[in-house]
Amino acid sequence: MTEESAAMRPIARNQPATSIDRAPERAGGLGRMRDFIVLIRPRQWVKNGFVLAPLLFSGKAGNPGAVADAIGAFACFCMLASGIYCWNDVVDYNADRAHPTKRNRPIAAGLVSRTAGIVLGSVFVVISLVLGFVIAPKLGLVLAIYAGLNVAYSSWLKHLVLVDVFAIAAFFVLRLLAGVTAIDVHASVWLLLCGGLLSLYLGFAKRRHELALLAAGSSAQRAVLLHYDAATLDQISGILLSVTIVSYIMYTISSSTAAAVGSEALSYSTIFVLYGCFRYLILTRRDHGGDPAATLLTDRGLIIDVALWIAYCAWIVYRPI
Repeated sequence: MTEESAAMRPIARNQPATSIDRAPERAGGLGRMRDFIVLIRPRQWVKNGFVLAPLLFSGKAGNPGAVADAIGAFACFCMLASGIYCWNDVVDYNADRAHPTKRNRPIAAGLVSRTAGIVLGSVFVVISLVLGFVIAPKLGLVLAIYAGLNVAYSSWLKHLVLVDVFAIAAFFVLRLLAGVTAIDVHASVWLLLCGGLLSLYLGFAKRRHELALLAAGSSAQRAVLLHYDAATLDQISGILLSVTIVSYIMYTISSSTAAAVGSEALSYSTIFVLYGCFRYLILTRRDHGGDPAATLLTDRGLIIDVALWIAYCAWIVYRPI
């Protein structure tokens, strides 16, 4: 995947590479466990909240069976994403060691062996796919496509300008589709379009942040950055921000969910979307912005905004008419 986790600890610049089958000894099992937890990147699971969006807007959140299936789909995506993170950290071992922040990841830092990363990643991926097919065959298919697209991204697509960010957006659309297939509801084209456009906006904003973070050495760390420049990325982000908001407004007034609400009340939730997008845009211009998951989990303004948006939408969709 393309998302970075927070740095754990610096390593010496001249530290020798560890063997593929060995990692340095840690002081006690607690330290080792912490390294494995960092490896699977649980703070990135917040992105899988996209899986639960169809449950909220479908009106099925009061159905215990639908809730169980949606939570199962969310768990599947968390395990699958974590498994792929493990694989990618093994594949990107040498490149990560030269990166200013990625070098602190457990495998790049030599705290977890690459063999352990491959095994743990494989276990997570297999369990996720099996559980997905048990919940719903279509969900299992979406998970398999997600895994395949990730492999294609890591080996090829991430080197293609523009295509790299479109692939990232596809990951989020697949999360929405997973939520749809898990509870067996119709996928609103406006919901999928809004999710995809928002993901593109976040992806290009992240590329903008990477350019600033890596400065002159950006192309050495991520070759595709050589084809981007700050001014163009700012223009793209501005366009995407506009069409994302328009798409959300269209969803709130023309979707089946809006029809079920029976009024224009859902469209008033646009104020929360506007604030969230503008807040994130400001944060990406500052030093700690760029990683959607890290920003969402650490910025109080965004946390409150998302909570209010969920609460308002839930009240509108589930209030007695």
